[in-house]
Amino acid sequence: MKLKFKNTPEQVELIKAMGSKRPETSREATEAFAAFIGPVIQQVLLQADTASAIYSNVEFDEDDNPSYPLDLFYEQRNADNYVTTWSQNMAGGLPSSQIAGAQELKIQTYRLDSAVSFLKKYARRGRLDVVSKAVERMAQEILVKQERNAWAVVLKALSEGTAATASTKGSHIVNQVGSTALFNLDILNAMITKAKRMNSSFASGSPAVPYSEGVTDLYVSPEVKQDVRAMSYSPIGNNADASLPEDIKSGAYKAAGIASIFGINIIDMLELGVGQKYNTLYDTFSDAAGIAGGTSAAGASVTTAFADGSSHEVCIGVDASRDALIRPVARNSESGSTFTALPDDQYSQRADKTGFYGSVEEGRVCIDARVLIGAHIKRT
Repeated sequence: MKLKFKNTPEQVELIKAMGSKRPETSREATEAFAAFIGPVIQQVLLQADTASAIYSNVEFDEDDNPSYPLDLFYEQRNADNYVTTWSQNMAGGLPSSQIAGAQELKIQTYRLDSAVSFLKKYARRGRLDVVSKAVERMAQEILVKQERNAWAVVLKALSEGTAATASTKGSHIVNQVGSTALFNLDILNAMITKAKRMNSSFASGSPAVPYSEGVTDLYVSPEVKQDVRAMSYSPIGNNADASLPEDIKSGAYKAAGIASIFGINIIDMLELGVGQKYNTLYDTFSDAAGIAGGTSAAGASVTTAFADGSSHEVCIGVDASRDALIRPVARNSESGSTFTALPDDQYSQRADKTGFYGSVEEGRVCIDARVLIGAHIKRT
């Protein structure tokens, strides 16, 4: 992430005013600059957040109690009209499942904040690079917190979710941990089939087409992306003689790999992979959920459990066509922005420092785990 302010006379004058030795001048300039960077950081968070592509934003007024009408968004599947949702009660906390009535779900939100400061002498010199780095650092700190909270809910729901017609955890997992395997089209094909089977209608039939498109995005480790790139120059699938057509291989080779397969976007994340933090977190969740196995890409039953310490890794398939992953976020009543930046008034005149603090109030909720499909792969 890199932010850079335009070197215009107006902006330089505003930055220099922030470093003024007159408190009233510095205060006014700092307030004006804070009002300017709030919407900027909001756009940065929306574009840089990897989870923003799968979560749907639901804005609400600040100091309000957000709720979600489950009966309008969730198909009824039992006589008791109860559904299972996953969310966090506090930032950085452990996501947990909640049994709720299919009428109205009260959503718990939390505040993510950050603060930065720098010496006023840099402002008096018109150092736009220093000020932009301070704003960049604030956005990065919020982004790190957002990412962890968002993916923790996804991983928890993936480990505990069940199919529409089954109550066994792990029924939506393609389990390839029984033997060493690379990511191939067999695994992806099996994930697509599982997504189709899981998303049956309330009558256990075919759902309406707009209701679900199946897996739209696949989040994988760089090692899995390496396997995908290898498809451009080596045979794929179980049959070594079955190779991609030369024109497809050539196109993939020139594009430095395949960005999508079967219309599914392939996105690599450094947090996924053997020994990485999301993989380790999923290992903890799957052990707690008691996932003992699943079915392989060939449809065979596999009883080997997922273990990050045994070179296993998880791939996460998401159906982004459905609004099942919700991000309620508070909207500032004055600015209309979801990110609020304000001057930090803790510094005295003697300190000769200025700074800002910013915050966003949000929550992360999964109201239907059937949008998530996983694949366990054993590397060694």
